[in-house]
Amino acid sequence: MADSIRERDHGGGLDAAVARWGGARGDWIDLSTGINPRPYKISGFAPEDWTALPDRGAMARLEAAARRFWQVPEGAAVLAAPGASALIARLPALAPPGRVRIDAPTYNEHAAAFCAQGWTLAGDGPAQARVLVHPNNPDGRLWAAADADAPLTVIDESFCDVMPAASLVGLAARPGVVVLKSFGKFWGLAGLRLGFAIALPDTIARLRDLTGPWAVSGPALRIGAGALSNPAWAEDTRARLAGDAARLDRMLTAAGAELAGGTDLFRLYRVENAARWQDRLAQAHIWTRIFPYSDSWLRLGLPDGTGWDRLSAAL
Repeated sequence: MADSIRERDHGGGLDAAVARWGGARGDWIDLSTGINPRPYKISGFAPEDWTALPDRGAMARLEAAARRFWQVPEGAAVLAAPGASALIARLPALAPPGRVRIDAPTYNEHAAAFCAQGWTLAGDGPAQARVLVHPNNPDGRLWAAADADAPLTVIDESFCDVMPAASLVGLAARPGVVVLKSFGKFWGLAGLRLGFAIALPDTIARLRDLTGPWAVSGPALRIGAGALSNPAWAEDTRARLAGDAARLDRMLTAAGAELAGGTDLFRLYRVENAARWQDRLAQAHIWTRIFPYSDSWLRLGLPDGTGWDRLSAAL
């Protein structure tokens, strides 16, 4: 367990797959992440987006757009940061080290961040901090407001934009609650490195000090503000992702896999031997996700375009 936490197991790692199974990066379809394969289209940059230090006005416009899009409750504040991971690394500093409850299995970045700052992982029962990945990665489990029961509660909604009605963002007005939002996954622009924290103003002020000045690049400020001000794109994207998730389920279950959970950005399947499935698909230059704590779980993101035919042929 400690080794897996230290390694911060993720999707991606395509270079290692290329080194093992051959081909060039361009030959591969990377389904190991939960990133929208059809990203938000970017355009309209100004020269100062690249040449000037980001100003407060651009940051204020981005955070105002985030407030509207996620319906941030009155009394809570918003902080933009260079990716949700940058915030995850800083959250344990919001309270003195103690016991943190992170129900497994889940994305292990949170456990790594807390352990790196002297916290102890707790099982069931009271703890000074709790992390709720909502919906959970990789099984899609949803949490309830009653689960936010620790003095410091982190609600990671990195994948919640496919199901906004399930969001717990309203809890961000409570003392000790921090809601995280990821931009890169739903908008398909993970390389942009943009994420958000939503919490009471004093908590956001502390996180702002920890992230430092000019944490978000000028291009990210402009792209984020534009995308978060485009609810029609979001609605269309949710409908498309839901249809593609159902299509992937039909394809994988027909090949002998059993649906075990997921979201509309990634699907989790139960198979007889996950490593064997990953190897078989990798031979066709399709990269998938398996987990160090399960021999039977296989996670796939959504293909796009000709990727559907390639996956069907590989299966």
